[in-house]
Amino acid sequence: MKYTSWKFKETAVMDFLVEGKYTLRRHLLFLIFFFFLLYSARFWHGYSGVYQYYVLFFVYSVLIAMVYVNIYVLVPRYFFKTQYITYLILLVLMGVVGIKIIGYGFKIFFIDFRIENFQNERERGSMYEGVFMCIPIILTTTTIKLLQKWISDNKKINELSNLTLHMELNELRNQINPHFLFNMLNNVKALIRTDPEKASVVIVKLSEFLRYQLYENSEEKTLLTSEIDFLANFLNLEKIRRENFSFEIHSEGDKRIINSTFIPPNLFTTFVENAVKHSVDINGKESYVKIEIKVDAHNVSFICVNSKDPGYSVSDKKSSGLGLANIKRRLELLYHDKFELNMISESKEYIVLLKISV
Repeated sequence: MKYTSWKFKETAVMDFLVEGKYTLRRHLLFLIFFFFLLYSARFWHGYSGVYQYYVLFFVYSVLIAMVYVNIYVLVPRYFFKTQYITYLILLVLMGVVGIKIIGYGFKIFFIDFRIENFQNERERGSMYEGVFMCIPIILTTTTIKLLQKWISDNKKINELSNLTLHMELNELRNQINPHFLFNMLNNVKALIRTDPEKASVVIVKLSEFLRYQLYENSEEKTLLTSEIDFLANFLNLEKIRRENFSFEIHSEGDKRIINSTFIPPNLFTTFVENAVKHSVDINGKESYVKIEIKVDAHNVSFICVNSKDPGYSVSDKKSSGLGLANIKRRLELLYHDKFELNMISESKEYIVLLKISV
């Protein structure tokens, strides 16, 4: 809770420094703070009556003008363009000119209102005390301006990174789905020749797949239960096509958690698709795919086991295709280091173990 509170305060401060809607309040706060800082100096006490306030506002106006020239002219045109030497020279020149203007103003407008018993040395020291208060203020405003630019640039970089990430995820997703649909259409083509009735059932099921692709796959997240139903339909289609094929899907965990857990759509499809593809035994023996999904409050574990022809080698790049490479990249983009993926090839089985944090 303390960390969240600190994070909120940090974000609020950053927003106050950068967001355009706070511009007026930022300037008002700065002007008030600077005025009271100058008010605490002694130089204006050396003048009589109301003229001491005229002196205060005169010096205040000159110094504020210098500050804003620095913020809106010198910093953007020279400091941000890495012309540091030019910036420093112009900043010093502006300081000298500002001090000269204040000095002439005292001599021309306010000399007649100076208190006689106010010592010259003290007066001069007090004046320079007020003037040199501007130095840390100018440096502070330069730092704030630099911080504003850094925050703004950082936000743009983050937005660009998020946009790039979103585009890459969409690209990977679009690579996975056509690959899956291509295999399904090949299945339909084979069934039309051998068993037209089964082919019609497959076409109906395929329409359900397309509906899922249109309405679920376009979303950022989908219910885990929807994904399980999708996999069950896919495996049922494969069972219709292959008489010597069987499958099992088990989910383990609190039903309330399972029914309320969201995952990216088609996260497991590539693994199941590969399991089905490589479970075929060239000798016509019984083949199978077994899926187990375990869910708790923090993690989702996906285990997929398929029978394997002893002659199949997982290292064969032509057999593995682009699907697994794409899903690995997609997992990296979605979960960074918050997932574990292990693929184990045994003599008669191939096992996929995936654990993700949700």
